[in-house]
Amino acid sequence: MIRSELVQKLCEDHPDLTVKEIERVVTAFFDSIIDQLQRGGRVELRGFGAFSSRDRDARKGRNPRTGDAVDVAAKRVPYFKPGKEMRERLNLQDVQAAE
Repeated sequence: MIRSELVQKLCEDHPDLTVKEIERVVTAFFDSIIDQLQRGGRVELRGFGAFSSRDRDARKGRNPRTGDAVDVAAKRVPYFKPGKEMRERLNLQDVQAAE
């Protein structure tokens, strides 16, 4: 699902809201998560999962086209850990198929 599909789904579920209002809500939601991660924080949505950031050390990489060594700078990357309820729902069909 892409962002526009999410907005469309929310429009269908909430016909009393305009598309512009829903787009603002979705943007505010994502911006809040990003802002918290930029500050080094963590965002936990019970039953869904937790967003955090992790530090990656500087390293030597390779240019896949030429094979030359390239310096890759240290950086922070986003990390998502799914919640227990999400994992259970994702694996629900595996349990039903085994029965």
